[in-house]
Amino acid sequence: MSRKLPVIFLMGATACGKTDLSLSIASTLDAEIISVDSALVYRGLDIGTAKPSLEERATVPHHLIDICEPWEVYSAARFCDDALQAIEEIRGRGKQVLMVGGTMLYFKALEEGLARLPDADPAVREALLKEAGKLGWAAMHDQLRSIDPAAADRIHPNDPQRLQRALEVYRLTGIPMSRLQADTVSLLDQPPLKFALVPENRDWLHQRIALRFKRMVESGFIDEMQRLRENAAIQADLPAMRSVGYRQAWEHLDEMQVNGSAAHDENAWVERAVAATRQLAKRQLTWLRGMNNVHVLACDRLSIVEQEQLMQSVINEAA
Repeated sequence: MSRKLPVIFLMGATACGKTDLSLSIASTLDAEIISVDSALVYRGLDIGTAKPSLEERATVPHHLIDICEPWEVYSAARFCDDALQAIEEIRGRGKQVLMVGGTMLYFKALEEGLARLPDADPAVREALLKEAGKLGWAAMHDQLRSIDPAAADRIHPNDPQRLQRALEVYRLTGIPMSRLQADTVSLLDQPPLKFALVPENRDWLHQRIALRFKRMVESGFIDEMQRLRENAAIQADLPAMRSVGYRQAWEHLDEMQVNGSAAHDENAWVERAVAATRQLAKRQLTWLRGMNNVHVLACDRLSIVEQEQLMQSVINEAA
């Protein structure tokens, strides 16, 4: 493929089938994959993130997987730096760049640029957490709507991490985060080709989420969580441990310590994790609906072969 071909985005909600399609189309395009996932960057978070296996990564080169420790904080700014370096290196080898994942904020940051936002302030964050503990995140969302309606429209009340950040930015600067984010330019040399796996039937996705989480548990997810907890540097409030699934597993193990296994409902935490994953998928699909110039692939109706054929036809037109 030509080195001048735009970067390709392959986006989608969790459990939509991005990994299988990306491996297939990458082989066809002679591409290397850049992961766009805020959890796959962490070493040791393997089962609960459905991280591509070593065998899959040996088939097609992958980038931005296992690049930092679970106690580190990985940001959109660091992602952009890492991604731009990987893009340059991949193109230098004469390969096509295929960016795959479900962290829509990272895709947006790369395509639209980064705002000059203040660094995180531990004191402000602690104050916001205490306030949320008293009032609830729904009230905090109402507070955000009063100062930054545009950000409130984008951020769901059940997304405390992003909600906390939007309120933190305003308290540090006195300026709505959406206004700061509006003054940006793309970090890419040309507009990307954007594809999104979107199911026509939401029940199909819900069933896949439940089945995938069941398989994670059977594969030893709790054992993985216990190993992570043995490291004193890893605490519950770290971004890695606040990832969907890991948060619920951590709470489950806390409950086990307090109540004992005999008194604890083993299925309750799984149900909470599946529900949280469904909420994550809903937020991801909402992001996708707000994006422009996206080629939608009906992942519940089309086979991987058909999805790949549609992608290839669009890519050929752009070449």
